Amino acid sequence: MSVALTNGRVLLENGLAEDRCVLLSNGRILDIVAPSDRRVRRAERYDLGGQLLLPGFIDSQVNGGGGVLFNDAPSVESIRAIGRAHRRFGTTGFLPTLISADLDVVARAIAAVRSAIEAGVPGVLGIHIEGPFLNVARKGVHDPAKLRELGPGALGLLTSLRGGRTLVTLAPEMTTPQMIEKLVAAGVVVSAGHTNATYAEISTALRHGLSGFTHLFNAMSQLTAREPGTVGAALDDPTSWCGIIVDGEHTDPVALRIALRCKAHDRFMLVTDAMPSVGTDRDSFELQGRRITVRGTVCLDEDGRLAGTNIDMATCVRNAISMLGLSLPEAVRMASRGPAEFLGLAHDTGRIAAGLRADLALADDALNVLETWIAGRSSREGDDA
Repeated sequence: MSVALTNGRVLLENGLAEDRCVLLSNGRILDIVAPSDRRVRRAERYDLGGQLLLPGFIDSQVNGGGGVLFNDAPSVESIRAIGRAHRRFGTTGFLPTLISADLDVVARAIAAVRSAIEAGVPGVLGIHIEGPFLNVARKGVHDPAKLRELGPGALGLLTSLRGGRTLVTLAPEMTTPQMIEKLVAAGVVVSAGHTNATYAEISTALRHGLSGFTHLFNAMSQLTAREPGTVGAALDDPTSWCGIIVDGEHTDPVALRIALRCKAHDRFMLVTDAMPSVGTDRDSFELQGRRITVRGTVCLDEDGRLAGTNIDMATCVRNAISMLGLSLPEAVRMASRGPAEFLGLAHDTGRIAAGLRADLALADDALNVLETWIAGRSSREGDDA
């Protein structure tokens, strides 16, 4: 039997609609119809109580959550726990993210994601391999002992995931344009991050398939008067995607508002860069042998350097509205359709539209998430639904 989600304010492409019902069947959105549609009468009705029905959020950078760091235990169980923690905050699709590690750990992480997808773990869309092909000059908290150049020997490993998306963050100057081209040709999404590249180097990488920038402004060469750097290249290129962490700490909101004036809003996407503290009350954790302290929405290493966040996607959406002056539809788009398009999944998820997967989030006006659906299954059916 189909399910009719009724009495909600549904965020559609043209804005909020209060006179629409969303019909679900077999894990997908069957149609969006008027309450008087006869199919609504035949369906099992679910009253949304006048709350906001949003497309589920998609987070392409999730290092951990629920007390679990993916690096520490790249396993199906870890992925399930991380997904469960973030689902409470509206995330219905995510990429478990591996921070720079040895290649044997990268292989274990890819195998774990493959198994998680095959096991039907809710929400997992693939993997984000952030390093180790990064520039030590912009390493942030990545272990410099793990960093290396990207050569042909790693190509088979990075393109080995089947059934999910692979996102690789690399420093273009730590490989060749031809390697980037080969990764993209094999279906990998390539993003620049932890890079000291010049504007010219980034421009070359963009011509060879680079399509994104990981946590814009952070851990990359900056825009200066005579060298635009990675930031300048990112804002100058109209088609590439910029991931932004909107926590008020990683990047000043003024800098982000300026960035939003440089290129179309639909080329920005929200990311959390979340650490294991999300969804817990933990005030510290270990990262590759270092103690990380949680302070509000940010995580700091022993030297005071930023080490990811203690933030969830619903909070990022709220902050995009309050700090960046975006409308609700704009902010939600950056957390749903934007990431879906970046990952090549917009044909399947990221919007409330007929034919797409029923990945949805129900929230109140303060964007507190009340319920989610992943492929049509409600979070009320159990943590692993």
